[in-house]
Amino acid sequence: MTLPVKLAQGVEQLGVAVSPETQQRLLQYVALLQKWNKTHNLTAVREPLQMVTRHVLDSLAVLPHLQGTRLIDVGTGAGLPGIPLALARPDLQVTLLDSTHKKTVFLQQACIELQLTNVSVVCERVEAFQPQDKFDSVISRAFSDLGEFVKLARHLCAPGGALLAMKGVYPYEELALLPADVAVEQVIPLDVPGLKEQRHLVVIRTQ
Repeated sequence: MTLPVKLAQGVEQLGVAVSPETQQRLLQYVALLQKWNKTHNLTAVREPLQMVTRHVLDSLAVLPHLQGTRLIDVGTGAGLPGIPLALARPDLQVTLLDSTHKKTVFLQQACIELQLTNVSVVCERVEAFQPQDKFDSVISRAFSDLGEFVKLARHLCAPGGALLAMKGVYPYEELALLPADVAVEQVIPLDVPGLKEQRHLVVIRTQ
């Protein structure tokens, strides 16, 4: 199966609105990731078809669950899920936050090549980052356990905003260890096309 077909079929199965032009830019992002990965080791996933499934479609699966127009991707690494979300939602203002310099260099280059005018890149530790304006959605993918995520990132959340943690299997133990002053609004099963493994999105509200 070709990359365009894999992506187009996956987008259709997800039921999200992603134009053919945006799908081309998502594939351009995969090509960039593959190119930089050879020297910078940005992701353990090496094969482009797997990148489409495990990175792009996995990221797009959370699209229906975002709120507001300001999103920060904490510990974004290679720009996941932030870059696919920014491409799919041009109305979204996305901040990509990572403390590793080589990753933020890649992110800045990706933003230039993909002409992402709705994205800003910040190289800083999450707990040290003090933005002027807070965020409606604070998202993380494979960043840390839920308790650590809440502890480090809750100050980034605007009043009424949500912390969104992308997880694999249902995180029973992590949920049980969350502090008493946050509320788990829901744990949403995500069906990622082509992926046999479980995926869940944990939606947390701070008090």
